[in-house]
Amino acid sequence: MDFRSLLSRRGHLLFDGAWGTMLQSTSLEAGDTPERLNLTAPQEVAKIAQSYIDAGSDMIITNSFGASRLKLSNYGLDKEVRIINAEAARISKSVAKDTHLVFGSVGPTGRFVEPIGDVTVDEMTQVFQEQIEALISGGVDGILVETMTDLTEAECAVKAARRVYDGPVACTFSFDCLPIGFRTMMGVGPEQFVDRMTNAGADIIGANCGSLDPEQMVELVASLRRLTDLPIVARPNAGVPKLVDGATVFLEPPEAFGKAALELVEAGASVVGGCCGTTPDHIRAMKEALMRES
Repeated sequence: MDFRSLLSRRGHLLFDGAWGTMLQSTSLEAGDTPERLNLTAPQEVAKIAQSYIDAGSDMIITNSFGASRLKLSNYGLDKEVRIINAEAARISKSVAKDTHLVFGSVGPTGRFVEPIGDVTVDEMTQVFQEQIEALISGGVDGILVETMTDLTEAECAVKAARRVYDGPVACTFSFDCLPIGFRTMMGVGPEQFVDRMTNAGADIIGANCGSLDPEQMVELVASLRRLTDLPIVARPNAGVPKLVDGATVFLEPPEAFGKAALELVEAGASVVGGCCGTTPDHIRAMKEALMRES
């Protein structure tokens, strides 16, 4: 199944929701990395993938957000990069089969490129290439470089994907709404993001996570649409996170996401879904709203 042809037929596509919160409710030990579950509890990872397929997602991701060598080294798993990513892809593909798309999730490494950090551009690019090659070997239908805030790190990831893959490569940044406009924590604005990621080789762009509520995400999508003709992905959190009794919670209910789905598509989003705090119920509400309008 091809992303472009499916998008052309449907007009818009529905992504999945949050994985992290749901993975934390499995057998994952406190302080461990969710990517370990690809090896120790693949059936639990598959259940999450299945829950989003059942909710109506056209596309799901892989459990590989933090599966770069640099990130996995914090858990003694840096020698397991290839098997962890290949298994992440295999698990999601086993659920998606040939009827739904799987995009390999590639998140930030937690390190910075020189001169801000201690990793060279070549090293960072190689780290991402290693991860992406493993995801490709597991059979993904696309690559999703997501939750990025730094242009150089994101460029390394997108360029690494383009070195080894000719399929769809999406890149989404995490924006906040500031008095000066939308910016990432590294000060990147929408114009810089679209220009640099397009030149790096991304053929799908968008936004996920951040401190934006769904209404602010609609405004951001409209801004991105004025800057590009590329497909736009929008995956807002379930509202602005709040600290309740020492825990971070997201309070936006599923029914609010049905309305958000329609507004995001109207603003120019090609693919909509959810990020932190969203569940299969949020995705189901989006699916129902979009079907009513189709």
